[in-house]
Parts: sequence; structure tokens; C-alpha cells
Amino acid sequence: MTEAPGFTHLPDLACREFGGGVVWANDELFAERENLIKRAEPVFDAYTFGHKGQVYDGWETRRRREPGQDSAIVRLGLPGVVKAVVVDTAFFTGNYPPFASVEATSAVGHPDPAELTGWEELVPKSPLGGDRKNSFEVDAARRYTHVRLTIHPDGGVARLRVFGEPVPDPALLLPEAVDLAALENGGAVVGCSDMFYGSPGNLIAPGQAAVMGEGWETARRRDDGNDWVDVRLAAAGAVRLVELDTTHFKGNAPGWASVTGRDERTGAEFPVLHRTRLQPDTRHRFPVEAVPEATHARLDIYPDGGMARLRLFGRLTTDGLGAITRRYRELS
Repeated sequence: MTEAPGFTHLPDLACREFGGGVVWANDELFAERENLIKRAEPVFDAYTFGHKGQVYDGWETRRRREPGQDSAIVRLGLPGVVKAVVVDTAFFTGNYPPFASVEATSAVGHPDPAELTGWEELVPKSPLGGDRKNSFEVDAARRYTHVRLTIHPDGGVARLRVFGEPVPDPALLLPEAVDLAALENGGAVVGCSDMFYGSPGNLIAPGQAAVMGEGWETARRRDDGNDWVDVRLAAAGAVRLVELDTTHFKGNAPGWASVTGRDERTGAEFPVLHRTRLQPDTRHRFPVEAVPEATHARLDIYPDGGMARLRLFGRLTTDGLGAITRRYRELS
């Protein structure tokens, strides 16, 4: 068992909010398989008994009376390269599996679970501890769409986290209208000034934030500075529309914001959106006049506060689309 704290800043490719789904399990008698990929940390209330026993926030199978093991298959919401896996047995003490293994495969389209083949080992059968995050680094250089967790022989697992780097399918991108910052398209946060209340990675996550906690929020500033986030775009492109979403942030939205583009190939920097006033709890959309190609973008908020989402819609350059296509082919 290997601790993998260095990878937990990466997105959880399996997360339900990113489109993940537990598409199959051979058994879930005591606790539902869908709990495995919930974004929230597991919780436990003692003496909460249902018709099948103590209620657990996780996946739990019946006690085996014959040889074998139990498995669950997860469709990744963000297909990509897996860097680490966490098998979290939180609150499972006398009923956790003593061992687990993880496999993965890459599928085209939308197959039925029974049609999945070509499973490759990510984590060999390894010992688990009860009521803890069991972390495993993964040495793989392929794009995967599904993972299979197998517990030996039975028991309960609270969460399965699959940390990695998303790799988009270029066939699903429209080069003339792409969210260049989106996590699912290959964008990534590479720097920020502060993340006291919320991760800056939330800014580029799929979908809309359901609550304030699913956005990025900084501590209150007591100086003359301002907070910022630096985003590496999915690939080189020209921004045509900026969306700054302060939904759910009412008394703590930034007063103003600006966006600056940067081309790492030339070192050039240029304004994409000049400093602009923002409103609380509002989805702002700003058309952008013709600006140069960018590989990175920096969002500055003034002076501090919280934002739910950042979207940078625009056009991929020929070189940008080529880079995405080459990466997809190399990892498939």
C-alpha cells in the first residue's frame, strides 16, 4: 500500500458530479453501489438501522459463504490517464474487505457493462486497512473510460476515488465553439493566490455549482492586493466569450474581475476582458472582441471573494486541435 497525497489535487475522474456512474455490481445487499462515487466525504450515524441492518454511506456486500469475490464497475465521468486510486473504507471496521484490486479498460461509445473487455491491472490485489483512505499510486500511460473495483472476498467500501488527468476525445469537440478552460476538455488550474474556502479547480468543473461550496472562494483580504487563478487552456485557441458565474455567492462575490490571456510559446500577454464590475449570484457573459491566440488565461478578482464557474468559449487553432488529437491517439 502506498500513500499518494501528491495526486489528490487532481480531479476525481469517477466523481458523480463529473458524470461518473456505477454501472454494475454483482452484489449490494447492505449498501448501494452508487455511494462509491459520491463527491461528499462519507458520514456515519450510529444506531441508524434499516431493514437490512446498520445504514452505511458506502457500498457493502453480503458475507460470502462460498469462494469468490465481489466487484463493481464505474464508468468514468472524465475519461483520462489514472495517476492514483483511493479505496476509502471510512467507518467500515469489522466489515471492510481485507484485500482489493483495481482494473481499467477503454471503450468506444456507450457499451453495456457486459460488453466491456480488455481489462488491464492498475492496482494488484493489495491489503486494505479498515476505516481509512487506502491510497495507491498508478503507473499507467493510457486513457481509460471504465474501472473495476474488486474486493476480496466481500465487505464494505465507502468511496472509490480515481485521480487523474482528463483526456478528451477530439471527435466530440467542435473546434469553432469550445470551452477552452474546461476540465473535461483538458484544461487545468496551474496556480492560484488563495483557496481557503474552496478549490480553484472547481471553477472549470463540468456542470453548474449546486451550492457555494462547489466553487472557488478565498479568505477575506486585509491588504491592497487581489486574488487570482491561472489556467492552462485545453490547447491553443482564441477566446470569444467569457462567462464569470457568481451563482450562490451573495455577500461574498468579487466586486470586479478581469481576464488576461498569455501565449506560452511567445511570452506575449494581452487583455481578454478588462476589469469589469460583477454582481452577486449572477451568471455574467461577456462577448470578446478579436484577441490573439492563447495557451493560458489568468482570472483576477478584486479584491477577493468567491466564484462558481469560469468558462472561456472560443475557437481551437489548427495547432491546438492537432495537439489534442495527438495526445488522444498516443494514449488510446
